[in-house]
Amino acid sequence: MKYLITALALISTLCGCSEKDVRTEKSAAVETSSASDAPTASANTTDASPHRGKDTKTQQTFESLSNQMVERMWHLFPSWAIENGYYQVAELLEIPDAHYRKKVLSFARDYRNRFARLHPQKMDSGARSDLALINNFLDKTIWDLTEFKSYEWNPANYNVSQGFALILNTDYAPLEERLRTFNNRMQSIPAYYSAAEKSLQNPPAPQLMLAIQQNEGALSVFGEELETKVQNSGLSDNEKQLFQDRLEASRKAIQEYVAYLQTLHATMEKADSFRNFRIGEKQYEEKFAYDIQIGMSGRELYERALREKDRLHLKMDELADQLWPKYFPGESRPKDILEKIARVLDKLSEHHASRENFKASVEAQIPELVAFVNEKDLLTLDPDKPLVVRTTPPYLRGFAVASINAPGPYDKSANTYYNVMPLDGLTDERAESFLREYNTYLMQILNIHEAIPGHYTQLVYANKSPSLIKTILGNGAMIEGWAVYAERMMLEAGYGNFSPELWMMYYKWNLRTVINTLLDYSIQVKGMQEPAAMYLLMDQGFQQKTEALGKWRRATLSQVQLTSYFAGYMDIIELRDEIKKKLGDQFDLKQFHEKFLSFGNAPVPVIRKLMLAEIETKGR
Repeated sequence: MKYLITALALISTLCGCSEKDVRTEKSAAVETSSASDAPTASANTTDASPHRGKDTKTQQTFESLSNQMVERMWHLFPSWAIENGYYQVAELLEIPDAHYRKKVLSFARDYRNRFARLHPQKMDSGARSDLALINNFLDKTIWDLTEFKSYEWNPANYNVSQGFALILNTDYAPLEERLRTFNNRMQSIPAYYSAAEKSLQNPPAPQLMLAIQQNEGALSVFGEELETKVQNSGLSDNEKQLFQDRLEASRKAIQEYVAYLQTLHATMEKADSFRNFRIGEKQYEEKFAYDIQIGMSGRELYERALREKDRLHLKMDELADQLWPKYFPGESRPKDILEKIARVLDKLSEHHASRENFKASVEAQIPELVAFVNEKDLLTLDPDKPLVVRTTPPYLRGFAVASINAPGPYDKSANTYYNVMPLDGLTDERAESFLREYNTYLMQILNIHEAIPGHYTQLVYANKSPSLIKTILGNGAMIEGWAVYAERMMLEAGYGNFSPELWMMYYKWNLRTVINTLLDYSIQVKGMQEPAAMYLLMDQGFQQKTEALGKWRRATLSQVQLTSYFAGYMDIIELRDEIKKKLGDQFDLKQFHEKFLSFGNAPVPVIRKLMLAEIETKGR
């Protein structure tokens, strides 16, 4: 996952002000990309479609308006700004009350109307594609606030910890300056949580439990380690005292919010009055269109995933037949192919790290992946961009096994964190189940996905994109799709020496992306219950019980995001095949990868138009 994706949904920032990953008809109209190294909202100096023949005044009006919108956006969403490395507003903390939501709605409607006055046909292709992404962002913001209204029912949207942690742990300024910023921002925490309580109405149980867990974890950001850092700093005695007073008030506000949620949960549980966490077909399809942007409906992707599941089972059956004599000599194969596949996977899963060295094993594989990518010349890696493997901070736990927290385009040199879930809170049985799931083979696929050349690499490239709009208004299907594509690309290039064991586990992992789509749609639209979900995950997806339980929980906490893996992956594979067919012997895999990644976090259909336009221009 990109940001935990994070959670990761932009809806959290827009509606709930959390500090945490286009309608269908619009995605077909999305056009091409842009360039320039400075973080401006729209700059298109190397666009495949040149400015010639376009209206320079319209182009300049668009660029001025988009830059103005982004600047205003950061003042309206300072928590989101911090995540993008824009620290000029770091002292601000938005208060998620009705007045604030009215301001956000006014902002979105105002800029939607302003951009509607422009004529896209008079703009170059890069500006047109930026405009399509802006309109999608503004339309979704309006939909979030007027239709979806998660600020009323998702208490996990409210959590101040991430922005404060970034201020504290990112060396964008001297420590004393950052502590003063932290201090000034802290004074809004009591009002923040007071507004959060007043905003909530009848939340679902899964979201309540996640909010309790993550806000309890939020206290770690405001703990004794921070007190020590302040006392040892160069702040004056008066500043230290003010900091301590606000720190105690902040802890109290977080603790009171947690207590409020715990009481609310107990009351609702007794009355059996929890809101249904399923959003239903109408809102699902609307959210899918805004979030995924692939030109098909959620139902169409679901039906495609059903066919892909059957295809992957047949591929795994072939490998199971190949591996059976090696691991079960003299034993006859089960007639049921799912049973046969499960037996082989269970045998391979015996090879895994220990509870104590799981994180260290993850970390040790990163240099191996870097060496392979460089040896095969698959794309250019930047050795100067730090990747730090760490235990997932308490305020981010409870959603995903692994995730990436990447710096934004305004602070490109900051650390990227690879978060790995700690196992110390699991029972021996759950820990063993987890380790069998993330065995020696699967761990390699996980590291490709999250790190090299998956999310970490893609996000480094995204921060170099000339279009700020395409980076900050990123598309989750492109981001997750690239990470899934990277897994297959690495194995195709010979990573693992074409080991049938590794390919067998790869297909199991790839099947997970397909089942994510089936699970998400089935739960949110078709009303799937936990027993049926566990059958899908364990019997047809061959997942260990701990993994399956975690995925069920995640699917009750989020909507649509789980479909982004399969949706983006299929789009990227099809684009690669299409360009390979067009270029023939001139096709170069490294060039394809670097050109694809150069367009930031744009939806794959946008990138497709950009790449095909450039090929057409060069062919003239």
